[in-house]
Amino acid sequence: MDDSSERHHAAGHGRSGRIVHAGHTGHGETPAHVGATWGTAVRATLHCLTGCAIGEILGMVIGTALAWGNVQTMVLAITLAFLFGYSFTLFAVVRSGLTLKAAVKVALAADTVSIAVMELVDNAVIALTPGAMDAHLGDGLFWAALLGGFAVAFAVTTPINKWMIGRGKGHAVVHAHH
Repeated sequence: MDDSSERHHAAGHGRSGRIVHAGHTGHGETPAHVGATWGTAVRATLHCLTGCAIGEILGMVIGTALAWGNVQTMVLAITLAFLFGYSFTLFAVVRSGLTLKAAVKVALAADTVSIAVMELVDNAVIALTPGAMDAHLGDGLFWAALLGGFAVAFAVTTPINKWMIGRGKGHAVVHAHH
């Protein structure tokens, strides 16, 4: 190593010029948490929220149209939220060349925690909003509770996604396939 590369390496950079953090092997690889920005977390959460919202709204509309009770409608809405949430990731990674089996594994690893937290928070907001469970599709309360639940779920899930991405988990597993 010449003098300048020794200073560069001693300053915390590997030979590739990438930052090497204490506790890492120092092979010039950027650790996963370097890419865990708030912007990345927001994009991952919005991606997940889009699928969840489509599935949940569709479930609410179907359950209401069929005059189902609250429990049956919520079960359908949550099931469809997971289905649509996973499908967004699934289609993207299949297009990147993964087999369907491998893509399913990636989608499950990438989105399960995010969707679960989102659905838990969103449905808790709806359940705790007085009158929301009995509101109909034409009622402003129904939509206010649903959209408010999505907003709170987004705010709660984004930091969780940031934390997971920073540890190479959650949506970080999808980035290897883009």
